[in-house]
Amino acid sequence: MSGPPVAVIGAGFGGLALAIRLQSAGIPTILFEQRDKPGGRAYVYEDQGFVFDAGPTVITAPNAIEHLFALSGRQLADYCELLPVDPYYRLSWESGFEMEYNGDAEAVAAQVRSKHAPDAEGYRRFLRYSEAVCEQGYVRLGHEPFLDWWSMVRALPQLTRLKSWRTVYGIVSGFIRDPELRQAFSFQSLLIGGNPFAVSSIYALVHALERRWGVWFPRGGTHALVRAMARLYTDLGGELRLSAPVDEIAVRGGRVSAVRTADGRETPVRAVASNGDVVHTYAHLLRNTDRGRQAGPRLERSHHSNSLFVVYFGLRRPAPQVAHHTVIFGPRYRELLADIFDRGVLADDFSVYLHNPTRTDPSLAPPGQAGFYALAPVPHLGKAPLDWERIGPEFADRVLEQVERRAIPGLRQDLVTRRIFTPLDFRRELNAHHGSAFSLEPLLTQSAWFRVHNRDPKIGGLYFVGAGTHPGAGVPGVVASARATAGLMLADLGVAQ
Repeated sequence: MSGPPVAVIGAGFGGLALAIRLQSAGIPTILFEQRDKPGGRAYVYEDQGFVFDAGPTVITAPNAIEHLFALSGRQLADYCELLPVDPYYRLSWESGFEMEYNGDAEAVAAQVRSKHAPDAEGYRRFLRYSEAVCEQGYVRLGHEPFLDWWSMVRALPQLTRLKSWRTVYGIVSGFIRDPELRQAFSFQSLLIGGNPFAVSSIYALVHALERRWGVWFPRGGTHALVRAMARLYTDLGGELRLSAPVDEIAVRGGRVSAVRTADGRETPVRAVASNGDVVHTYAHLLRNTDRGRQAGPRLERSHHSNSLFVVYFGLRRPAPQVAHHTVIFGPRYRELLADIFDRGVLADDFSVYLHNPTRTDPSLAPPGQAGFYALAPVPHLGKAPLDWERIGPEFADRVLEQVERRAIPGLRQDLVTRRIFTPLDFRRELNAHHGSAFSLEPLLTQSAWFRVHNRDPKIGGLYFVGAGTHPGAGVPGVVASARATAGLMLADLGVAQ
């Protein structure tokens, strides 16, 4: 196709998936990435022989990623190997109760029965509900752009039937009575930045999504999958520009015309899709347009998801007793989430997600050693403008103390290395508004048509992909957004699909 190329800003999972789709369709594409490696939130750190994935550690719905490779007659297996994770998660409470869940519904039901017998049947009914919302919310609507109010109206009958006005926790509580089991089947919305006491029950689909396609981990870490997607993109002839932060999207005559990078270089383009933070895109990249000056402040006033505090650490010994994914619940649930999402309080009794990738792939650490990360959800900077430069190291000590007490005895005496990533780093390194880890909070009033549209309605040739647009955050969500956005872009460019 002659003429200027198309630009995609941000080489995270969403940007990579979109760039692959465009390049597979014969659209010359340039992918701009401000960091020195692709991946966005799925960055990678290497230290003293340890390989630490910076962000996503759970790969679900691998069929969506396999489809990206199949578009050009290739196979994901030729670029990257996915390893099954079993159990999917181990869940641990202060009371001493633990449970594991995976794709075996009967095994999970047996654990539910041993905890609270009447909830076993409730779990089965919840599973049927989760499968129904997965079919409607992800399979049917996840890759469909909601560009006008009528597209939302057409979806309303199904959304109403599935009681989408209820919260995740509310819908789970209708099936399950035990308080700890309610936590076990509602916390998943936190994986996409949603408070289970506030987000739509549609996000209960995560449980069925995991069961339907499994939970996987790439050999070599999540960034091995990022590298595989980047290699596919360049194999298709796409251009990847690293260390190339975009400073402005130029608009002339109501259409995008060029992309300017921080070094002053201007690249003429026929269309732009931003995988960057939606507030940053409108408020900064489009700062010289009326649209940017209007949409930026409006989005700044939206509800943004929580942030995260992450400690990456290596031990001089393995910890085979620790599952690949462990959720360590603190003593409070509803109240802790209110501290994080509503009150902006950094609580003393936080919960922790512990990632032990060397349980599945020992090559991610030196022989006989193990690498981890421990993640605690925390308020974003707009809720709690804390001095993370000062309090970060102390908070890391507290996180490791809890992990030592609950999961890895003797952790701190065997520590080889550690580093932290705070809400301030999310803002500084990823341009995330308020240091939000998942962009806009996935409330019902900020979902589908109410979310940033995949195609801007005012500026010609401007599109969005990734966590801030439909359907939302998480690897399956941003890959689905790439499908929705690619469909619009290809149609607008006159490419048959």
